[in-house]
Amino acid sequence: MNRFFTMLAVSLATSVAAHAAVVTYPAPEGARLNDSFGVEVRECGTEEWQPVDVYNVLVDEVSDGRHKVVNSSMAYFDFDGRVDVRVTPRGRRIESVAVRPSSYGIDHSEREGSIYFSLDRPRKLSVEVNGDIFDNLQLFANAIDTEAPTAKQLKKLRKDKNYIYFGPGYHVFDTLQVRSGQRVYVAGGAVVDGVIEVSDASDVRVSGRGMVYPHRKMGLRVQRSNNVTVEGLFTTQCAVGQSDSVHIENVKLMSYYGWGDGFNVFASNNISYNDCFARTSDDCTTIYATRKGYQGGCRNIRFENMILWADVAHPIMIGLHSETERREVIEDALYRNIDVLDMKEKQIDYQGVFAITCGDDITVRNIRFEDVRVENFRQGKLIDIRICYNKKYCTAPGLAVEDIYFKNIYYNGDRSELSMIIGYDETRKVRGVHFDNLVINGEKIYDKMPGKPGWYKTADMARIFVGEHVEDVTFE
Repeated sequence: MNRFFTMLAVSLATSVAAHAAVVTYPAPEGARLNDSFGVEVRECGTEEWQPVDVYNVLVDEVSDGRHKVVNSSMAYFDFDGRVDVRVTPRGRRIESVAVRPSSYGIDHSEREGSIYFSLDRPRKLSVEVNGDIFDNLQLFANAIDTEAPTAKQLKKLRKDKNYIYFGPGYHVFDTLQVRSGQRVYVAGGAVVDGVIEVSDASDVRVSGRGMVYPHRKMGLRVQRSNNVTVEGLFTTQCAVGQSDSVHIENVKLMSYYGWGDGFNVFASNNISYNDCFARTSDDCTTIYATRKGYQGGCRNIRFENMILWADVAHPIMIGLHSETERREVIEDALYRNIDVLDMKEKQIDYQGVFAITCGDDITVRNIRFEDVRVENFRQGKLIDIRICYNKKYCTAPGLAVEDIYFKNIYYNGDRSELSMIIGYDETRKVRGVHFDNLVINGEKIYDKMPGKPGWYKTADMARIFVGEHVEDVTFE
């Protein structure tokens, strides 16, 4: 972060030292709202409830191979300390309630047609009534935004050509090109119907609590840039291409259209994601080498403290795309503290919560998955590690997959199809796949686990097919 951004953050943090415990943001005129839920919030120990506007957002429902765009609900607010939340479903009687991720263990109660629960820290939640995962509520409870300028500060900042401010209201444009050294702030209660693009730039910050929600488009893009931070926004897609030192924090995204990936990494190094949410109509997260005009391999990519929900395709996807003659490498990636809420994909080639499908003479190595909790997804498989030749997208099989580590992986469900670890031939192998504390429906999978027949492979107990041209698969 450059000196201007540092001084600005300190100044704004000081100005809100005496902030309110709850901050809500009225929706602007022109925003599309959804009346499936009423949402209210209050500081614990107080009587007065504050209403929270509920936006209409779109998601992709797939049935029999056909895609249908359906309405869903999204609401957000900021808070500090402890708050009570009241969610009131409209037009239906409550028979069951789920507040997910399940790992949060959020207790709720039901009284007079409303759902009540309390929060003591920022959370990203799905509130589901009667098992409905489409007409549900995505609720984003953020920390207080310490960068929100006061009226006095904003008057001064507006004179700075490097400060771009979108206040509460509805803003329509095609694409905003962000230049080096600029700061873009999208306030809570703002809806930006356009694309914010950081291209060929450095030392940029894009943040706020508002929405960047263009129609059928990627909302945020960082390309050929370095030292960029994106924080706090709600959007459709957020891609990083041929860039270095990019940090994505507390970004929530939902897509509904064809090939609506979430957090893409193309040909980039030193990219980190923290505390983000993705519900997508294609892969939630990807790491690719050369693709879409971006050239190079990938190194040092981190996804931490994430919630992933793939209405189509994969929550996690690595490999597949490159240019064969380049023989690129994807290496040193970490996925840690992740909740996978759902996945639905019927195509065998495109299944996998943890998917490494290596093509185009790529080498994928040193990938670590740690502390990942997978809930009972609708359709797919848990693990898919393959050196493959997908002629639809590739011109050659991959070269190698090496040193893949799984630690503290928990799957609770009964719908996973057969997982796979498969090499290609004697010169294109998968080497070194290590499981440390793989737990499936409460049962730990390891070599000397109770009840495993001596003639079984340990992988059989996890329903993982270990094919030919695979070496050194261990379960500890």
